[in-house]
Amino acid sequence: MSRAEANCEIINELGLHLRAAATFVKLAESFESDIALERDGMSANGKSIIALVTLAAAKGVSVRVTADGEDAPEAVRELAELIRERFGEDE
Repeated sequence: MSRAEANCEIINELGLHLRAAATFVKLAESFESDIALERDGMSANGKSIIALVTLAAAKGVSVRVTADGEDAPEAVRELAELIRERFGEDE
């Protein structure tokens, strides 16, 4: 089992809102690893929309994506890229 993590900044205008969280979860669920998103000492299950939204990660907030499992490096790489690409949103 391996562990991977990456630090990212939320850059989309609306932050980690419901639609962005759903997009993150959809991708996270495609991996076997346990995935979490951390902000200011709080940790949320990366496969739970409600947990992610409760982080209240607005634009400009730094988050850490972590994964534990066989596909952890790939999971973190793809999820961090999703965040950097504004969850696929225009702004």
